[in-house]
Amino acid sequence: MEKKDFEQWLENISVTFLSLTDSEKNETLDHLISLSGAVQLRHLSNNLETLLKRDFLKLLPLELSFHLLKWLDPQTLLTCCLVSKQWNKVISACTEVWQAACRNLGWQIDDSLQDALHWKKVYLKAILRMKQLKDHEAFETASLIGHSARVYALYYKDGLLCTGSDDLSAKLWDVSTGQCIYGIQTHTCAAVKFDELKLVTGSFDNTVACWDWISGAKTQHFRGHTGAVFSVDYSDELDILVSGSADNTVKLWALSTGMCLNTLTGHTEWVTKVVLQKCEVKSLMHSPGDNILLSADKYEIKIWPIGREINCKSLKTLYVSEDRSICLQPRLHFDGKYVVCSSALGLYQWDFASYDIIRVIKIPDSANLSLLGFGDVFALLFDNHNLYIMDLRTEQLISRWPLPEYRKSKRGSSFLAGEISWLNGLDGKNDMGLVFATSMPDHSIHLVLWKEHG
Repeated sequence: MEKKDFEQWLENISVTFLSLTDSEKNETLDHLISLSGAVQLRHLSNNLETLLKRDFLKLLPLELSFHLLKWLDPQTLLTCCLVSKQWNKVISACTEVWQAACRNLGWQIDDSLQDALHWKKVYLKAILRMKQLKDHEAFETASLIGHSARVYALYYKDGLLCTGSDDLSAKLWDVSTGQCIYGIQTHTCAAVKFDELKLVTGSFDNTVACWDWISGAKTQHFRGHTGAVFSVDYSDELDILVSGSADNTVKLWALSTGMCLNTLTGHTEWVTKVVLQKCEVKSLMHSPGDNILLSADKYEIKIWPIGREINCKSLKTLYVSEDRSICLQPRLHFDGKYVVCSSALGLYQWDFASYDIIRVIKIPDSANLSLLGFGDVFALLFDNHNLYIMDLRTEQLISRWPLPEYRKSKRGSSFLAGEISWLNGLDGKNDMGLVFATSMPDHSIHLVLWKEHG
């Protein structure tokens, strides 16, 4: 057939074909296919793939592709990466998707870092760590051995753990190596706090002392309490040391001279915790940058303004129950914005600007759970048997780790949290080092440490 005649015939057939019903069109196509040979069928197969299997990620503008990908969960996205090299390239380049996936897992996100491939790798690392937490495989244990009597006081800072014992000694340990760096002779220790130059100890002999790490010499002795000193804190900048005692008082001392500056009264129970901290919020009673002292006993938390405490009047008293029917546990968290404490009813969070209770987290069997650390994303808790991690966004316990039998004292510091920056969100670098430490009946220290990433 001549080309001109063929084109005319094809046009006539096309007009007739378009006038048919769908079933008649299907029947016509079936008849034509039955008459086709191998060459025609191959041609049909190649063109049908192009017509029917449209690669929308390849055809759409990148911005629209990213918008569609946001609706898929991360696991589905990882599966889609296997479809083709093009799909893997597009999906891996979607920074916002992978950042959101990491954020949903409780990971800190640096929005200034826009390397999409980096965030996909971070997500894969994050999902592995979260699986380890769920499967109870994220931690490992170690022990520190060196004391010959009960270890009552613990304090952790920057990879170093200080222990104070009834064997009249205090030791400073490198947690990563398990080696004792310093060991000095002291009094019986109920509380310890240290920096690179000195050690401050609160004692069952009713005194506070300051020691030089290098020489082991006592550089200051603070006398005045009539009961054991359960908690100490200090500020070199303010030249102030504070101590909380079983005599129901808080004392302020000049750190450099040992002189008692003031005695704060009002507690009717042992003062088991004192915390010096700069305020980060504004209220009618304080401004950002003000130095604040918190002191806690069995039933209440008192707030004092450092520098204006001459009249011994607290700014505010926080409590769970007015009739003192609910006890507070001595683990107190204060970051300048919020105060958090655990009780038999659960975790209580106060807004420091208004002093209002803004959150109560009810926990099963909360009467036996103690607070170790509280952040923006996670909280660290423990009881007589396990260490727990709670996702504060869902208020669900997402991980647990078995603990050995040990002496649990609700007064004093025979257990503590280690690194706590990860409580504000994991970032792939802060999940390392010490998680938890507790003294054991055999006078050793039991450590729970992050296991290195596989």
